[in-house]
Amino acid sequence: MRDVADRLEINELLARYCHALDQKDWPAFHAVFTDDATLDFTAFGGPKGTAGELEAFLAPVLDSLIASQHMVSTVIVDIDGDQAKARSAAIVPMTALAADGGEQTSLSGLWYEDQLVRTSAGWRIRYRRQVRGWAIASLAG
Repeated sequence: MRDVADRLEINELLARYCHALDQKDWPAFHAVFTDDATLDFTAFGGPKGTAGELEAFLAPVLDSLIASQHMVSTVIVDIDGDQAKARSAAIVPMTALAADGGEQTSLSGLWYEDQLVRTSAGWRIRYRRQVRGWAIASLAG
């Protein structure tokens, strides 16, 4: 039963990350990571650094959008005691206001490769790396 509970908790943690970004809830964003976590977002031109450094990079990007919707699926989790590895596919549509007043939506497909650790507060991400899949620059709306 512990294995099932761990898998459910890890899947929910990955979902909480998505909701935190889309709601621009930075305390919730930080809560999915360990204090010493490293995030590698260089696949799409972002930084590699701490959760705080990623917030500093992502906040202005997300603030410039009308909406975003981070979605993860096809999650694979390998658990070894109090450590785990996860790989999940993600699709991220982001909609911005176009110069003509319309909307433009860009789409990205990627994978997250995570190393997680069980803490006293539950499972947390210690290391996250984006792996580039594909991108569509913009769709007129």
